[in-house]
Amino acid sequence: MLPRMTLRERKRARTRQALVDAATELFERQGYDETTIADITAKAEVGARTFFSYFASKEELLFPESDERVQATLAAIADRGADEGPAEVLLRALSGASERSDDMVSPLAALRLRLVQTVPAVRGKGLQLQLDAQREIARHLADAFPELDYVRASALTGAFIGAITAVLYALLEEGDPAVLKTAVQTAAEVALEPWRR
Repeated sequence: MLPRMTLRERKRARTRQALVDAATELFERQGYDETTIADITAKAEVGARTFFSYFASKEELLFPESDERVQATLAAIADRGADEGPAEVLLRALSGASERSDDMVSPLAALRLRLVQTVPAVRGKGLQLQLDAQREIARHLADAFPELDYVRASALTGAFIGAITAVLYALLEEGDPAVLKTAVQTAAEVALEPWRR
């Protein structure tokens, strides 16, 4: 992905990743509450203004690719094939996200899940992002597929996201990204089986 970016885009991506990497290391070493934004910016060798041009808070920094996954899912819905139903579109979006990034099965993901369980602010941010994603995806599914009203689209989306979340909580400590990716895909397929064409 980086080779197709402009020089400016590559610099922004590197700075953003430096902030994520610095925060991940500091949260692991010092603890979440003990790590300040000043600590993160010092470790990443950037200023506070730079931090806030990428992230609104420490909590947001723990979910660096959540919006990209939602946008990729919405793009998959918009670009659906004539033979694809809603379940097939969601599974294709998940497969594409897994090919593009290891974010859901990375060391940051394991840290994020530990912090969701122990830090109320992180749990709140995670739930907010998950609920916002579910609503947006369900709305787009209902608009794209005449057989789905908003209730059915919401149920399908909830089953999809819930299956992924459940398997990550169950297996993330295992550590092997290939095993985790396969388990995530399998869980999503099981959850969406009633809707498959």
